[in-house]
Amino acid sequence: MLFVALVGGPAARAQQRACQGRIFDATTKEPLVGATVRTPDGATGTATDASGQFNLATTATELVVTAVGYQPQTVAVGPGPLRVALVPAVQDLQTVVVTASREAQLRTDAPVAISKITPTVIQDTKPTLLVELVNKVPGVVMLNYGNEQHAMGIRQPFGTAAYFLYLEDGIPLRPMGVFNHNALLETNPLAINSIEVVKGPASSLYGPEAVGGALNVLTKRPTSVPTASIGVQGDQYGYRRAQAAGGGMITAKLGAFVSGYVARQRNSWLASSDYNKASLNARVEYALSQQLRLTAAGSVNDYDSQTSSAVDSVAYYRREYSSTSDFTYRKAYALRARLTAEQQWSERQSTSLTSYFRDNALGQNPSYGIRWNPTASATNDPNKARGEVNVSRFRSYGLLAQHSLRWQWLDSRLLAGASLDYSPTRYDAHQIDLAAQLRPGGKSVERYTITADRPDLPIADYATDLVSSAVYTQLDVHPLRRLQVTLGGRFDRMSFDYQNRLDQSRGTKAYQQATPKIGLTYDLGHGRGLYANYSRGFAPPGLTSIFRKRPGTGVTTGGVSVPADFYYNLTPARFSNHEVGGWASLMAGKVYVDVALYQLDGRNELLSIRQPDGSTDYQSAGKTRHRGVEYGLTWKPTAELFFRVGGTNAAHRFERFVLSTNASDAVQNVNGKDMPQAPRWVANAELTYKPRWLPGLRAAVEYQRIGPWYQDQVERVRYDDRTLFGARGVSLLNARAGYSWRETVEVFVNVLNLTDELYANAATRGNARTDRTTYTPGAPRTVSAGVQYNFIGKK
Repeated sequence: MLFVALVGGPAARAQQRACQGRIFDATTKEPLVGATVRTPDGATGTATDASGQFNLATTATELVVTAVGYQPQTVAVGPGPLRVALVPAVQDLQTVVVTASREAQLRTDAPVAISKITPTVIQDTKPTLLVELVNKVPGVVMLNYGNEQHAMGIRQPFGTAAYFLYLEDGIPLRPMGVFNHNALLETNPLAINSIEVVKGPASSLYGPEAVGGALNVLTKRPTSVPTASIGVQGDQYGYRRAQAAGGGMITAKLGAFVSGYVARQRNSWLASSDYNKASLNARVEYALSQQLRLTAAGSVNDYDSQTSSAVDSVAYYRREYSSTSDFTYRKAYALRARLTAEQQWSERQSTSLTSYFRDNALGQNPSYGIRWNPTASATNDPNKARGEVNVSRFRSYGLLAQHSLRWQWLDSRLLAGASLDYSPTRYDAHQIDLAAQLRPGGKSVERYTITADRPDLPIADYATDLVSSAVYTQLDVHPLRRLQVTLGGRFDRMSFDYQNRLDQSRGTKAYQQATPKIGLTYDLGHGRGLYANYSRGFAPPGLTSIFRKRPGTGVTTGGVSVPADFYYNLTPARFSNHEVGGWASLMAGKVYVDVALYQLDGRNELLSIRQPDGSTDYQSAGKTRHRGVEYGLTWKPTAELFFRVGGTNAAHRFERFVLSTNASDAVQNVNGKDMPQAPRWVANAELTYKPRWLPGLRAAVEYQRIGPWYQDQVERVRYDDRTLFGARGVSLLNARAGYSWRETVEVFVNVLNLTDELYANAATRGNARTDRTTYTPGAPRTVSAGVQYNFIGKK
């Protein structure tokens, strides 16, 4: 026996060989971190590093490769390095997300409602606009205001309120207090790997403005193998786009990826809506060692667009997609850069440190800034109106530090972090005088023209030194094997020194708040589980609200000057969220169901009261309640068919809100009434077919449904036009088809609004009986087509 051990042992070891290779996503070609590589008997195995690479000494002739959210694959061990492309399991809820806890974790370990738009969905959708992706998320409405402009609704009425946080790789696109509902147009859709949407308050990790939810755009990493692509896209309404991307591992430690596009719109279906945009993203990753990695990323977005106005009912129902103004515009420039260092101290401890910079300028002559009063009086001429020109600028310098610690006691994990953001801001706006050409009858305007630029009549003019700081922590423990308890909290402070040049005042303001969170998840086994959470959120008023003159102030009437009055006394909105939900895998993994029930109670929400001339008066008061159920279902009946449906049924109500204290006003309060732009039902469903008889072919049909909504705050008028299938509100069909030949050449066609329905993305009006509805029309049938060439290297 000793002889056999001495002779046979070295012989056995001599049969072992070093097997190495890289594992990557078959769709994106990005490396898969933490993928498992093992022998078929499970006796030997390893995991891939941050570059998707592995090394394993084995005598086996085959290896089994697995990763969460991917189909397992068995590969033969050959003489050279292995290249294994894992195919995503598109119907699997066990997907990895990072936004719920700022670290990678299973979706089913997060006690929140979170949805992920995967690379496969993005690849199959071939979107022109982000709304085509985001509206697939259950419980989310992203409105298309044209030319990548948008509004949002997540557990809130859809609109432009500052209750949603937009992030890129976990960094907010804008500093706290400088919200812009159009912020996502300052991103590059071609650089997106995936999108994660947290629904409900995420303030315990991300701070203010993450009240209705947080939308995190995750950009593309350097690919595991060399890749390059070039393509063009366009539609019948003058939209054209050229795009290119490429990257890979330059060395074993250094990788890069660059993507960009230029787009232009000319002579669209909607008058006065030409635009140009250029976007570029770059990302470089470098492994200083197996424990320390650096990531440098930057982006620049340059946007210049005409902004067509909303239209009155006459033009809308005639399908006259005209604009009352051909002079309004929006110009946005956004430069962002970050440097992140990630240190893996051990299997249980890691630290990250991110420094970032933003340079942003937004100039506009907005159509929403036009004020016209149809009532003739001694001080009002219905043939005259006014608008505004405004410019907003800021630069940001920020730091974000985070440490994660895991230990065996109760299988616990502690996450702690701190952030600091310094953003000097500058904003000014002044009036322009307009002439109003009225329609017959004098009840609405057919066209505005500029008569004078009035820099001598400022509307807002301020500068601030905005400082935001925060500390946060989150603890996950498992008191029982199947039970996870999550405790989290964050303390935020936003302060600014300001100079308001309109009233020549200087001062300091500060808002601060602690936001706790507690959550539970319970694993029922067999792919089923339950969760519950309680969280709080808050949102301070935006700077542009605070320093905006109240309507009717800062004017001279009859030779009497009325001093300007500002919104210095606005208070932060505070929200409490109660939520329960669950998920289940059914029919041997062919069906997955995800459900969440929530109640979000708001206090001191910043609500806007539309005035007869179109201006807005802000009130930070009252109580609101947002209650609903969100649901998603995916079903893969065969290898060729995939069906998904998601939606929400919700009620958004004023619990207590005083509109007027004037006894002569017909409506004193709106207690118990539905909030405007708050449909009771929203749904999106899609059926995708990928035939085995022709690999690379795909076809899909999508249905979008948005129920009716009240246009005003007093429940006098609803938008409930009939559309497809006779459904009231918005009811649309979209169709998509494409073919990829050996992943090299791709062609596709998307048809949006297949049946050419007349519908509105927004329909709003004031509370007075004399007010009239303005409509933001949706696009008629639009056929978009494109072709792309892809190069995939073998290295």
